[in-house]
Amino acid sequence: MGEFQVHRVRLFAFLPAGIRCISAHSSSRLAIGRIDGSVEIYNLQANSFQEKVIPGHETRISEALCWAGGNRLFGAGLSGDIIEYDLEKLCVKYVLDAFGGPLWSMVADPTGAQLAVGCEDGSIKLFHVLPERIQFERNLDRQKGRILSLFWHASGARIAAGSIDLIRVFDVKSGHAVQRHLVDRRRTGSHTRECVVWSVVFLSDGTIVSADSSGRVQFWDSEMGTLLQTSVISSSAVLSLAASEAEDSIVVGTSEGAVYQFQLLQVKAGSAERQWVRTKPFQYHTHDVRAVAHTATALISGGLDGQLVIRPLMEKVESRSYEAAVRKVTFPHRCLVSCARKARLLLFQYPQHLELWRLGTTSATGRDGEVLPVSCPPEHLLQLKNKGPEHIRSSCISAWGTWIAYSTASRLCLYRVQLADEHVALQRVRKVPKVACGAHQLLFSVDSTRLFVASDRGSVHVLKLLQSGVCEHLHTLQPSSESPEAALLLAVSADGRWLAVASGNGTVTIYNLKKAKPHCVVPVYDCPVTALAIHPVTNHLVIAYSDQQVLEFSILDKAYTPWSRKVQQQGLHRDWLERDTPITHIAFHPQQADQVLLHDTHMFCLLDKSLPLPEDTAVLCNQPSLKQLSKTARHSNAHAFKICKKYQPLLFVDLLDEKSLVVVERPMMDIKAQLPPPVYQKKFGT
Repeated sequence: MGEFQVHRVRLFAFLPAGIRCISAHSSSRLAIGRIDGSVEIYNLQANSFQEKVIPGHETRISEALCWAGGNRLFGAGLSGDIIEYDLEKLCVKYVLDAFGGPLWSMVADPTGAQLAVGCEDGSIKLFHVLPERIQFERNLDRQKGRILSLFWHASGARIAAGSIDLIRVFDVKSGHAVQRHLVDRRRTGSHTRECVVWSVVFLSDGTIVSADSSGRVQFWDSEMGTLLQTSVISSSAVLSLAASEAEDSIVVGTSEGAVYQFQLLQVKAGSAERQWVRTKPFQYHTHDVRAVAHTATALISGGLDGQLVIRPLMEKVESRSYEAAVRKVTFPHRCLVSCARKARLLLFQYPQHLELWRLGTTSATGRDGEVLPVSCPPEHLLQLKNKGPEHIRSSCISAWGTWIAYSTASRLCLYRVQLADEHVALQRVRKVPKVACGAHQLLFSVDSTRLFVASDRGSVHVLKLLQSGVCEHLHTLQPSSESPEAALLLAVSADGRWLAVASGNGTVTIYNLKKAKPHCVVPVYDCPVTALAIHPVTNHLVIAYSDQQVLEFSILDKAYTPWSRKVQQQGLHRDWLERDTPITHIAFHPQQADQVLLHDTHMFCLLDKSLPLPEDTAVLCNQPSLKQLSKTARHSNAHAFKICKKYQPLLFVDLLDEKSLVVVERPMMDIKAQLPPPVYQKKFGT
């Protein structure tokens, strides 16, 4: 792999926001809402890649998400507003006041043509989904107490509503409550303590399944109003429910971090009688499991610990391969760290501020694996706070650390930075072109004279930066064929001639910056792009996809390179393809043209294209074993993938120069130390 002086950085105090709600779509899309107001869209068919992120907002935090009207996503929260999200521009499309106080729940009818929201004032409001907006239709009969949970029957004729101590069944046509189920308070420990029905599921056979604050999952007959079955699964609250499409399996989340599966099984072999049985407990979370979802092949859960857990159903997996492995998504599938290589600065992006740090230095030398003493410790240079309720969407720093830019959903902020020995001067550029506001991604040119702003419909605005601190709009780069999706990833060549742009639909367009027009389009691949970069010497574009494929495209020849064609013919190693976290950053060795640096959450890899690709029978991560061999044997057993797993979890890895590497880690124990205390559980022997 070669010897590098590694700057091991643990200064980035990243903390994932807790998951508040989850909504699964039939097209294998998964929407999750976090407690900071952000919404994330995962593509379950593309290795569960986080393909879109709508940044958070301090006053718009969704308590419920649902898909309706096809591929449209709606949210409702305690602000009392219904929100429709624009999944192409990645922002809020519009906000509508429901006039019912805080909104606790929301559900769509089976056809997706209507929305029902449960309100603080006890009303259930119906909205009609129109092509461009939603329109208020009518109220169902107002009841006493807030409506905390809703579920629409498959027939579309009835709605089950959970509140405090009660479950009601409403007739949609008349708007009246036709059935009333009283939830027993006795397990709460006091007759005066309320029993909160946190979640309900209305099955097509008329059975209502409820989860409440006394730790019970109960099954009710909606026609007769009788209790069919009770299962106590927690000493605290049961918070969430979800049923499979076939309605033969239910997943349950509790405040103790446990997830349970209930299955509808035969009482006896050959018998027609079936009963709900708790079959599988899982303990992947440490805190409240506030949301669950049930797809055809997996159980999905999320909670206050910020982890999204996807557990495949073993009976649905054909072979015991990596498809059967549990996946835990803790860190974002995008880069939150920017590096000014020439100035050796790191810029950390938080939701509401940026932090600029100068790396430490050492004058000592040592052997492989030795920790060197720091002669000059890392220095916190500045904290740049964002104003307003919108969260930061993207940020970057120029190569020499002279410019810093960040964007929210509606603003672009640009700063001129002057660094002295112990003094930092920050000057804001007051007049930023309005056309560049709401950037999805930002990138400075290598010479720091241009700022590239990724915008809607695949377009990119090019801004000229002057030494005097003035910013001018030069032109806008438009793709050859108009795309409805926004531009999400950018890569610029070292000579300032080429710009590669990846859009949300997977299209990669290469622009000639001298002519300010498209040069070519990379052949369309059926998976999202996770990272891309242009080689500083050869001007070859290296692209990483969510299925772990790595391809190299020659910009001048407008074709894949011979190395890339070799990869497509031979295929990459099985262990490489079975990794469950995407490549989020690509860099190049400044002296070795054949060496490419890639990293995901659990490893970084120095890919040497001059060496042969490994066979599936070879050991992919063979660096420790190669050290034990002689120089001749080491050369004969070497392959292209030189992998290091010493540092993890990784948020960022980059090459500062030919002998220096910076690694940004965020240990899981540091994250858990910042979480609120979980529900107390008695441990055996304590």
